[in-house]
Amino acid sequence: MHRPSFFHVKKRTLLAIAGCVWLAAGFNVARLGILSCQKLPRIAAVHVLLSLLVFCTFGFMFFKMSMKHTRRIKGYQEEFRPVWHFFDLKAYLIMAVMMGGGIWLRSSGLVPDVFKGDFRIQARCRN
Repeated sequence: MHRPSFFHVKKRTLLAIAGCVWLAAGFNVARLGILSCQKLPRIAAVHVLLSLLVFCTFGFMFFKMSMKHTRRIKGYQEEFRPVWHFFDLKAYLIMAVMMGGGIWLRSSGLVPDVFKGDFRIQARCRN
């Protein structure tokens, strides 16, 4: 099959692109969480429990979402799709809200470092 244009890629490549985008986002959030935890005088058992709770919650949510996107991409009739089809509109909105909300919370000073560390490390280390 002839490739329609430079911006079209195979379905398998769309899956790889989506995985790389989420991996890069997860790495950055985990990095920020580690930096926040390093500011804490000590890490208590409650921090570990909260981290596990956040990890499980986000892991379940993103696992379901990744399975849905995999089915969607594999279900495309065409072998080649535009590169921006690695996400659908909902996934782009989720990414924008997560990034915007994270940036806002971090810069606002409303959330203490202990919460930022627990939340970021466990919300993103499941990638």
